[in-house]
Parts: sequence; structure tokens; C-alpha cells
Amino acid sequence: MPPKTFSTAQLQARTLKRGERVRLVAGLPGVPEGTEGKVAMANGFTWNRYWVRLVDGRVVGHIDHGDLVRTRDYERFLVARDREAVEAEEAAQRAAEAAADPSVGAGAEVAAGGESDEAVVNGVAVPAYLLQRSADARTRLGA
Repeated sequence: MPPKTFSTAQLQARTLKRGERVRLVAGLPGVPEGTEGKVAMANGFTWNRYWVRLVDGRVVGHIDHGDLVRTRDYERFLVARDREAVEAEEAAQRAAEAAADPSVGAGAEVAAGGESDEAVVNGVAVPAYLLQRSADARTRLGA
């Protein structure tokens, strides 16, 4: 069985608690990426931010949740971030090719198993059942 791969969002999904060991995944002014620390205080309801006591004794405040990951997940996070960057680059390249040649884009959708009655909006396939729901709602509302 192949090892499970995680996304960066999955590795950062849970909020951090006081006392958890963390590492920075983004450089901050005066603090390089990868620096280890321990959560000293967690605050925020809709925007989680943390005060972190670094290994050198400094305390840095108001660190965004997206800039931290648990120390045990740090290596997996770096691998996932690199993988997602490559996937995003490939998707952008495919989108650019599809924009340059519309017949390539339509063939790619059908080859990928997409329904031929799906609409593509901003590179995202909208399923036919959602299009039908919208049409039914407009009819009900008289629009």
C-alpha cells in the first residue's frame, strides 16, 4: 500500500494549541523559514494567530495560522507544497494551451471523462445538473 499523501491544507487544518511544537513555513522579518518554536499563546476566532517562543528564546507575536505547521508534519508539508506548486504550474500550462487552441480544451475534457453537456467557466467544469438547477430556479422566479 503506497504511503498516504497529504495536502498543505490538510496538514494545517487543525488549530494549534498552547505548548505545541511548530515550525515556520514562511519567513518573517528577522525570522527565517524553518525556525522551530513552541506556541506560547493562541488567539482569534475567525483569524487564528499565535505567539511563538522560538528556540533562541525570542517571542514573536501575531503569526498567522498559515505560516505555521506542527514540527512532526514539517517535512510532509514541504513535499506537499512542492507537489502542489508543480501541479498548479501544469494546470496553468494546460489552461494556456486550451486557451490558445479551443479544440484541444474540448478534447481534453471528454478524454478526462467529463460530460459533454458540462459548461466550463474560468477553467472549472460546471456539472449539467447544477446548470439545470439554475435554469429551474430562474423559471420559478420568473426571471
